[in-house]
Amino acid sequence: MRRVFCALLVLGLASPALADDDYPFLREGKTVGPATFTRWSGFYLGGQLGYTNGNADFSEATGPVVAYALRQSTLEADFSPSTWQLLRTANQSAPSYGGFVGYNTQWQDLVLGIEANLNHAPLTLTAQSTPIGPLITAPDTLKYTHTVTIDGSGSMTNFDFATLRARAGYVAGNFLPYGFAGIAFGLANVSVAANIHDVQCTSVAPITCAPYNFSGSYGRNMEVLYGLAVGAGVDVMVTPNIFLRGEFEWDEFNPKPSIMMSLATGRVGAGFKF
Repeated sequence: MRRVFCALLVLGLASPALADDDYPFLREGKTVGPATFTRWSGFYLGGQLGYTNGNADFSEATGPVVAYALRQSTLEADFSPSTWQLLRTANQSAPSYGGFVGYNTQWQDLVLGIEANLNHAPLTLTAQSTPIGPLITAPDTLKYTHTVTIDGSGSMTNFDFATLRARAGYVAGNFLPYGFAGIAFGLANVSVAANIHDVQCTSVAPITCAPYNFSGSYGRNMEVLYGLAVGAGVDVMVTPNIFLRGEFEWDEFNPKPSIMMSLATGRVGAGFKF
């Protein structure tokens, strides 16, 4: 009996060591600290440099100008020269620069924020002109025929554009890849002009002809444009308060005045987080 008791005592003293070393599944659970993520929350601001490609569709731009120039003529009522497309698209690329300011909120690895972005691009978009004419129209109420030639011009220059956008990003180490969408605002100098030359002839003998010239133009500095902005990018934290940025942005503006305008910008920048 004494030997049995001693054996049980030795086994009892040895069992904690066996549980820790030979049977790890018997160990008591240990607390693991919470995951840590790079801090992106708070206000931030910065500057940026980019390269912007601008595209403007002027195919409908001369319509209002021609319609207004012929408002007192039967030529517009009978044959609608304002619907003829005189101008084509214009495209140009140029360096751009600007700045940004924003605020982020953060839930562990999810970052949501809002940002305002302002940029300038010295673009000069000049439409290629395709004169129409001479175009011989049908008799005007069986009294006259018309031989019409129209030419025009259009340009948009000196772009300032801004976006107000919502951002969503995912923390991956010191990197913050993100996407954004928002509204876009633009300012540009706009100029559109059209010249209409009409030779009106009687349709019955004796044939007599008379030339008529009409012209119209539209021009405004600091024309306000509205539209939408979408894009994606990545921020990289290099110190607790300084980060670098690379992104791509697409802006598209509603036709005004009858000109469809879009901008595509790639940019790099640096910012300071408070």
